[in-house]
Formats: sequence, structure tokens, C-alpha cells
Amino acid sequence: MRLRIFTEPQQGASYDDILAVAQATEALGFDAFFRSDHYLAMGGSGLPGPTDAWTTLAGLARETSRIRLGTLVSSVTYRAPGILAIQVAQVDQMSGGRVELGLGTGWFEKEHLAYGIPFPAKRFGMLEEQLEIVTGLWETPVGDHYSFTGEHYTLVDSLALPKPAQARVPVIVGGGGAKRTPALAARFATEFNLPFPEFADIPGKFAGVRAACAAIGRDPGELHYSVALIAVAGRDESAFVRRAAAVGREPAELREHGLAGTAAEVVDRLGALAEAGVDTVYLQIMDLADLDHLDFIAREVAPQLP
Repeated sequence: MRLRIFTEPQQGASYDDILAVAQATEALGFDAFFRSDHYLAMGGSGLPGPTDAWTTLAGLARETSRIRLGTLVSSVTYRAPGILAIQVAQVDQMSGGRVELGLGTGWFEKEHLAYGIPFPAKRFGMLEEQLEIVTGLWETPVGDHYSFTGEHYTLVDSLALPKPAQARVPVIVGGGGAKRTPALAARFATEFNLPFPEFADIPGKFAGVRAACAAIGRDPGELHYSVALIAVAGRDESAFVRRAAAVGREPAELREHGLAGTAAEVVDRLGALAEAGVDTVYLQIMDLADLDHLDFIAREVAPQLP
């Protein structure tokens, strides 16, 4: 099972704060560092202010050497697909081929209003076209041109440059939709992600993606199957309760919906997730100043996983 660190810097973090967590992620042996792509805090002051996801990842690309780097997830409302393809390809080059792209429709209208970003009522068609365009640009052979005409975007004779360092940048598609999201994952994704699911729903959601793959003749085994869950753990109950209070969550609620409690409790939950078909877990870490929390998970939880 791949354990990845997932952060929410819009809640209040500078680049230096994010860098410290990313470097700890690398030093402690986690698989990857991911961040949200948001521009407004969801509660609290958000000080010192938002950081741009791909600007951040460009910096981290030069200040880390092993971990994978990505977004969970970028919103199609923030960037034109051609620009996004260039940004991701460049950061992939800067990192030596360690970038992954999570892409979604976006949902937080308030941040769009706050920064003058258009927020169309219907965005799923934008997501489908962006996935086709971004992957199409990367896959176009050097020397050829790429064109696309859709409802939302038109590209004419693009040189489709630059190319990523990787032959194929991993693309993450996620969500709880019953039909359209699994179909997009089957067509474009290397990973399907369920963000903060109810545990009982996971097997059925994964089954839907596997069925969508089979419907187009794709091997469902080609995809990774992942979940994102808040992680709050401690060596004993008092340490766990202290960390829960630090992120403003109730211990009982965390145990019900997240990876929470003592190391043994978290290991048991991760084992159940593996039995449900999960091969990758994004540990949502809300207190970026508590690097001891990452150390605890790396020492006491990760070694007990298969």
C-alpha cells in the first residue's frame, strides 16, 4: 500500500511551511507529497494567504529528489488546458519525472468570487475536454501538431510542446459519481480516487470503475485505486485527543470517518481498506506545523503495512 501525504495549504501556510512538510515526507519514506489546489480558506483567517499549487510544486521539484508530487485536485476553472499542459510538463521536467496530475471540476464557488475566477454552473464537460486536450498534447509526437474542437475549448495547430519527462504523466480522476466519473477514469486515468468516502461505499465505487474499464476494453488492473482520508494519530489516547483538538475535530467523529486513534487503530483501518481494494491512501494532514505527527506515522504505522 502506498502512503502519501496530502495537505491543504489554503487553510494557512507559507511556501516554507509547505517545504518543511514535503522534505519531511521525503526523509520519512512516504511515497508522495500532494496538495490541494484552492485559493481560499474554508474557515479561519487563512493567514498568511494562499499559495498557487503549480508554483509550489515547481519549487518542491527542485528541493526534493525522490517523492512523487501532485495535486488532489486541480480545478478545470483555474487554467486553460493548454496552459495546464505546459505547466505540468515543465514541473515534470524540473522534478526529473515525478509529477502526477489530479484534475476535477472544482466546487468552491466562494473562492472563485473572491479572486474573479469564472465559475460556470456546468463544468463536467470542461473536465472531459481538458482531460482529452492535456493528454492529447502530451501524446502528440514531436514535430506533429495537435488540434481540438469542442464545446468549451478550441486548439488549432498546436506544436504540443513542451513534453513531460515521463512517457506518461499519471492522471488522477476521482469522485463519487455513478456513471460519468467512472467512464472518464476508464478513458483517461491511471488512478481513480475517492475523496473522503464512507467506508462501506468503497467496494461498490471501485466496482463501477472496473465495469467502466471493461466496457471499453481496458484492463481494470491498469489503474491504481485510492482514497483520501483525514489522518490524526497518537501514541496513546491523550496524544490523539490533543491532535484532534489542534485541528478542531471530535475524536469520535475522526474515528468514524478517518484514519484516527492509536497506531494499532490506524493499522487496522488501513488493513480493512486494503481488503476493500485500496492500494493507495492519501493521508490528509491538517496541522502542517506538527512534523512529529508525520514521524509517528512513519515509525509506528507504515512498517506494519503489507
